[in-house]
Amino acid sequence: MPCAVLTGLIMLLSAAAARAAMHDVPARVIVSVVQGKLAGSRQGPVDAFLGVPYAAPPVGPDRWRAPQRPAHWHGVRAADRFAPSCWQTILPGGLGPWTREYVPQGRVSEDCLYLNVWTPSASSRRRLPVLVWIPGGGFVSGSGSVALYDGATFASHGIIVVTINYRLGVLGFFVTPALAAQAAREHVPAGNYGLQDMIAALRWVHRNIAAFGGDPHAVTIAGQSAGSIAVNDLIVSPLAKGLFERAIAESGLPDTVPVPSLDVAERAGEAFARSKGAPTLSALRALPPQALSTTEPPLRGPLLLPIVDGKLLPAPPESLLAAGKLADVPVLGGIDADEATAFSGRLRRSMSRSAWQALLVKEFGALAPRFASLYPAGTGRARARSARQLHRDLGLAELWRWSGVWLAHARSPAYGYLFDHREPGSASGWGVFHSSELPYVFGTLDAAPQRHFTRFDRALSRTVSGYWINFVKTGNPNAPGFPRWPRMRGADPRILLLGRRVAPRPILPTDKLALMATFIARGGRPKLWW
Repeated sequence: MPCAVLTGLIMLLSAAAARAAMHDVPARVIVSVVQGKLAGSRQGPVDAFLGVPYAAPPVGPDRWRAPQRPAHWHGVRAADRFAPSCWQTILPGGLGPWTREYVPQGRVSEDCLYLNVWTPSASSRRRLPVLVWIPGGGFVSGSGSVALYDGATFASHGIIVVTINYRLGVLGFFVTPALAAQAAREHVPAGNYGLQDMIAALRWVHRNIAAFGGDPHAVTIAGQSAGSIAVNDLIVSPLAKGLFERAIAESGLPDTVPVPSLDVAERAGEAFARSKGAPTLSALRALPPQALSTTEPPLRGPLLLPIVDGKLLPAPPESLLAAGKLADVPVLGGIDADEATAFSGRLRRSMSRSAWQALLVKEFGALAPRFASLYPAGTGRARARSARQLHRDLGLAELWRWSGVWLAHARSPAYGYLFDHREPGSASGWGVFHSSELPYVFGTLDAAPQRHFTRFDRALSRTVSGYWINFVKTGNPNAPGFPRWPRMRGADPRILLLGRRVAPRPILPTDKLALMATFIARGGRPKLWW
């Protein structure tokens, strides 16, 4: 090449680089994964790789089939924007207390099996711990691109964050006898496609995360709500064995929702297919996704959930846990103070004294007088406080009951928490609603400027996020400079309060814990969402 031409080319490239810097265009960052080269973007101290395929598109004949390996590509694939979320109804303005930063935005598609990676810049030669985040949304909504899940803050503290999409609703948790027969022929689980997607994503992480500077043997799975229920499913699933070393479960335990049998799910699926005039698998797969509503019978309710399929979930998760069939890994989990306000109208309206007493009798039978003495009726406002306190204590009792089963079989520690801080800007009736902890955990308060977070909120977020980061790094949330977080123990069931005070506390006062223990011993079941 002539010298003059070479000099001119250098000058052009230098000018392009200068223009990119002037306009703050993110620099491209290249990594090589098994499928090919990816071009992410540098965002200050963090590199982001968005919309990375971890499985083949589950479309056409692969609708309602186990996730397939992703294709290889030639050249460099752009990874600088989120892929579509899995098929669902998008509510761009949010719903109830969940404003827009809590919910998916943008496009949806059946072609949705993608993940996102945030990693500290220049980390390719390091072996950093990895957090794999499983979004919540009742198994009918959710996305790894939700604004609150942005992994940049976490990654800037020396961990790698991966958020995933997985199939939802009818496309993720649906089965018919024909689909079960197909799965048997292919030696894969029937139904539970969403859970199979999560396992496929974890396998992708194991094969590829070292390219981003991650340690495949230091993976923490974490999720909230449906994501937390999924974490508990993976803890007891033989197909997820060895894919993670720690687990975080926020607002969801093994028995939070019912787990139908394969037979029940098949019958519901068959009835649904008949209602759609689709008697064959080919006819079902020919239906557009818009025709596969998740809100109409016979699939409404608990049948769009994980099922006992015999392979991925050989039995109900709680039964597997009670039998000691679990991944013995450190676990961190807890609840928000007002979990059910978004789900139960009775926690947001006044209740008469007689209605309160009738409710206690319905829920607690012969123990109703003892519950009435600890949760008094009083005035209308006092009854409202009693209702919320009882709901909160039932959630804590369920956390205590779960910890007892865990500690009976696991050598690894369990750490429990109660998040009790109300976000500014929330409607007062919602309280510390389900999901309230998420912006504090991820350090993404700026995703909701309309809430006008205070200096205290930011300080609390640094503390909460710090505990989670410590746990991802070591399996222990404690570190110098943090109030001590005790392990849960049967003889001394203590958890950490995260709120105006950050301090250890008994999981319940002695008298209330004794009453809850009696209720459980008599066959009662505390409920997280009462």
